[in-house]
Amino acid sequence: MDKKQLRNTLLLICAAFIWGTAFVAQSVGSGYMGAYTFLDSRSWLACVFLLGMLLVRRAGQKKRGSGLPFWIHGKTLVLGGICCGTALFAASAAQQMGIGTTSTAKAGFMTALYVVLVPVAGIFLGSRPGVKLWCCVAASVVGLYLLCLAGRDTLSLTGGEWQLLLCAFLFTAQILLVNHFSPKLDGIQMSFAQFFVVAVLSTVFMFVFETPTLAQLRGAAVSIAYCGIMSSGVAYTLQIVGQKALDPTIASLAMCLESVFSALAGWLILGETLSAAELCGCGLMFAAIVASQLPEKKRDRT
Repeated sequence: MDKKQLRNTLLLICAAFIWGTAFVAQSVGSGYMGAYTFLDSRSWLACVFLLGMLLVRRAGQKKRGSGLPFWIHGKTLVLGGICCGTALFAASAAQQMGIGTTSTAKAGFMTALYVVLVPVAGIFLGSRPGVKLWCCVAASVVGLYLLCLAGRDTLSLTGGEWQLLLCAFLFTAQILLVNHFSPKLDGIQMSFAQFFVVAVLSTVFMFVFETPTLAQLRGAAVSIAYCGIMSSGVAYTLQIVGQKALDPTIASLAMCLESVFSALAGWLILGETLSAAELCGCGLMFAAIVASQLPEKKRDRT
């Protein structure tokens, strides 16, 4: 691995670290306010941060004499922002609701199931998953059982765990939409557009279903700042920079570490503990996530 690839891999690991530790901030924030209020606050803050990045970049372009317009491919940007933002809103809302009722470790690992679900969803787009992928899906289901159901008298998931499972499917849809629109658009502009849609939708739902107060905002201020600036703003920028000229397999494996960091952060910061069965479930799910991203070896034909 050359120095550039090593640097980009480290940038993606930093992004995964921010996303993983953000589960702690989300967990703390859920104790002060409802899911829509928290999502509203972090999304508007993310919009301000990303708009600032765009303005700084625009100022640099003017100094270099660039005549590029501020918004590129406006109609596609609006359509992509609405589609991706709506999916991101639904996924983030389900995640925030689920985090409020379960541990950060479970939230991180269950959310990370999208890494397996994305190629599975490709079936409906014409691709044919191989035996390895189906083995990964089976292993993730077993891991989910150990993490959420082992040792219980009932085989039903809790409400929060159902929300996190739904979140994984919703993030799958969001990722597929981003894969469709991102090649046509600027990354930071696309991020701003989808977060703007998330912010608008969460504001509407917040006033319909919740009663936000200044006391709630003051109590969750640190969590909102971390999720809005670091998770939504900085980490996304690191992802954009880090994925350039980097092998996609290495990139996927680096970003999968988000689930590990969420479990470690919950243990170190919140004092959360996991049973042996739950630890095995985490390990099995992470192994399935990693294995799903490894390329299959092609056999030479003789």
